[in-house]
Amino acid sequence: MNCSRSFRALSVSLFLAALAGCSDNLETSTPGSTLPAVTVTVTASSSTTRLNATAQFQATVTGTTNTGVIWLVNNIAGGSVAAGTISSSGLYTAPSALPASPYTVTVSAVSQASATASGSITENLENPLPVAVNGTATEVGTTLSYLLDVTGSGFVPSSVLQANGTSQNTTYISATELQATYTVALGATSVSVLVINPNPGTANSVTLPLAIPTTISLTAAARILDQTSFGPTAAGIQAVSQLGINAYLQQQFAATPTLGAQVPSPEPTQCLNNSMLCAQSQVWDAAINGPDQLRQRVAFALAEIFVVSAPSIQGYALPTYQNTLVNDAFGNFYAIMNDVSLSPAMGGYLNMLNSAAAPAGQIANENYPRELMQLFTLGTDMLNQDGSLQLDGNGNTIQPYTETQVQAFARAYTGWTYALAGGASPTKYPNNTADYIDPMASVAAYHDTSSKILLNGTVLPAGQTAQQDLTGALTNIFNHTNVPPFVCKQLIQHLVTSTPSPAYVSRIAAVFINDGTGVRGNMKAVVTAILTDTEARAGDTNPSFDGGHLREPVLFITGYYRALGFTVNQTTNTYYPYSYVNLGSSYGASLSENPYAANSVFNFFPPDYVIPGTTLNAPEFGIENTASVILEESLANKAVWNGMTGFTVDLSATSTLGVLAASPTNLVNYLSMLFMHSQMPTAMQTDIINEITPLTVTQRARVATYLVLTSPQYKIIH
Repeated sequence: MNCSRSFRALSVSLFLAALAGCSDNLETSTPGSTLPAVTVTVTASSSTTRLNATAQFQATVTGTTNTGVIWLVNNIAGGSVAAGTISSSGLYTAPSALPASPYTVTVSAVSQASATASGSITENLENPLPVAVNGTATEVGTTLSYLLDVTGSGFVPSSVLQANGTSQNTTYISATELQATYTVALGATSVSVLVINPNPGTANSVTLPLAIPTTISLTAAARILDQTSFGPTAAGIQAVSQLGINAYLQQQFAATPTLGAQVPSPEPTQCLNNSMLCAQSQVWDAAINGPDQLRQRVAFALAEIFVVSAPSIQGYALPTYQNTLVNDAFGNFYAIMNDVSLSPAMGGYLNMLNSAAAPAGQIANENYPRELMQLFTLGTDMLNQDGSLQLDGNGNTIQPYTETQVQAFARAYTGWTYALAGGASPTKYPNNTADYIDPMASVAAYHDTSSKILLNGTVLPAGQTAQQDLTGALTNIFNHTNVPPFVCKQLIQHLVTSTPSPAYVSRIAAVFINDGTGVRGNMKAVVTAILTDTEARAGDTNPSFDGGHLREPVLFITGYYRALGFTVNQTTNTYYPYSYVNLGSSYGASLSENPYAANSVFNFFPPDYVIPGTTLNAPEFGIENTASVILEESLANKAVWNGMTGFTVDLSATSTLGVLAASPTNLVNYLSMLFMHSQMPTAMQTDIINEITPLTVTQRARVATYLVLTSPQYKIIH
């Protein structure tokens, strides 16, 4: 038989049969003599081989001069992909995947001199050594979650990616790539990762630090969120620190508006049979939960300029009014003026609704035209572009309009009543079938068609329609020189600081006048300029910068719940969670600020309020007094002990604060970031740490939070 053929890949039975037929290769004996027995002994360089690695095997053959052997793995000559392969010299290469338990293979050597002579050894297989070479951390959404992507070698489907000492749910991409999603701690700048390959042969890679990318400091991120939202969150701070201020603003400008639903009639029992409470609950809900936080915050500021309030109007009209301000927040200021003027809520509140042309010798209702100029657009004194007063030659202030002009505007605004369903004009006047959804409609017969002399000598000619007169009147006011400084200063006060410098006001008014493309009243440009101005951003790096304003009650309540998270634990009907109704009616109202419930058209507090005994213009202090301070402290106590009906905040030992409370210093630093932009004074930090250190973990979280919420440093948004 010709035995030069290869035996590779033959099964052991076929291999031995073939080998037995190779008489030319087998030793023979002289008749009557006895040949020594042929034996084969197999040894290995190691009893264990890792996947994809190699091991050297030796075969010792005795009883013959022919020491050649044929190598087999799991009875297959030369081995296989599943069990590993072996060369003619005995070099074994382990497979790329583990075989079934017990994770071993048998390596055998069969003597070429005797088919019945063989030796074998059991080799243990283990997972490879993982090697982590590179990695990235990429934010997933805005929840402090990051996709960790690690590349290297030696990864197996059961490899585990560990981040900061904690094993993560790992996705095996390939033998060279693993991924996992990990939630970082607020303020983290990096995360340490390593790869663990499990048994058999458990092994760790070296630790690899992955940078958490940031564009601005966490302090700057927290400050911009305090100015543009209803309270910073840990996730928001982290996200904005990566985006940067401009990218964050663009993201917010593009966010879908959160709008309220029309209040059903009759009112749901969860709203205590009160349409106003139903409407207010939607404002609270959007403020705390809406992803369009900047839009909601600007709408809130506009609602405190263009004031409507219960109980003078039906709560049914408020969702549409709120939606109007939300939709128009980033549009043009003229559109805001127009849409507010035609809103049933404003029409009912300041009497433009059903204001008809007055009989000869009488005047039309002056309420809306007066307040539109006095409170919403112009003010009571002529202003320079920087908001300072213009004075006449005798040093006296100058009025921007006269009583005669107020009456002219009143005549221009006549003839409007409720629209028919769908917005059509009614044929009768007044239309007493309320339509709270559509803008008011005009009835020509009840509009004053006489000519009107407005501001700066502008004349509305006789014979114009109600719409033509309205457009002309609003355009006349819109183009007045007082509007940019008067409106822009109030927006600055609501968003950034009670006491903007004249230069700050002038810079923003200039943007109102011309957004850079020749457009007047571009609210998106104005809001951007307010928030990116050097005076708005000075506190990002200088905590002693003199700016900011008192945190008004709505922001105090929403800031707490947004920062620490909450669970709504009361039933929800088809329309509104009762918890938000209760939040406003029980708590906001007790602090003299529940949306759309100001005592008068002058808002909860006037923009020009000066703290008695000082020269400090600080509007929000208009509702701050001894009683409100005590109520706010009581409310903070209820909040941290979950005494506020309808809401629960987890401050247990397993909560974020509870875990951090194991280290009083870490807890206070976290609260400082959430509530005070990491600018808590050193003495305050020390006092709180000393106060909470003797307490239990759960007590630490509650007491520290209470001390921060009731501190003067938190109440002022710096």
